[in-house]
Amino acid sequence: MSQTLYYATWNTPWGTMGALAHTGIVRIILPHDTPDKVRRALLAGTVEAREDARPFKTLIELTGAYFDGAAVDFSPVACQLATGAFRQTVLDACRSIGYGRTESYAALARHVGNPNAARAVAGALAANPVPLVVPCHRVICSDGSCGGFSAAGGVPLKRRMLELEGHRS
Repeated sequence: MSQTLYYATWNTPWGTMGALAHTGIVRIILPHDTPDKVRRALLAGTVEAREDARPFKTLIELTGAYFDGAAVDFSPVACQLATGAFRQTVLDACRSIGYGRTESYAALARHVGNPNAARAVAGALAANPVPLVVPCHRVICSDGSCGGFSAAGGVPLKRRMLELEGHRS
């Protein structure tokens, strides 16, 4: 998969989703209502991409199981994120939050060694290009409320994903 961009869209029990990749996943679009909307969101800003589901075999299998209610570990999915050091540290820390667990923005800030950076952590997560694989939906406010969610579907989708994993807000 050299420098060619590949993409795929597929159906899950919650709707169509998609991904874009070079040597690793660079963008994920969570379930939308139509394949066309997912494809447009996925390819926004790209010059050229070739449709090919083969590079996404593992991701397709895991997302199907996840949205069907299975406790899925996305660690086998390789990502290729072009980001700054702080954002990468936050995304790496977030990726370690397991299925069914949540962590507050403040706790994640402490975890990355910057205890006063809860808002910066929230900003880094808002720019997460690979939601679900980097489970930013599992990061909530210190008071237990959902907080924000920049992925398509917004806070209602975040709440639904947390409920799927057994978290009640």
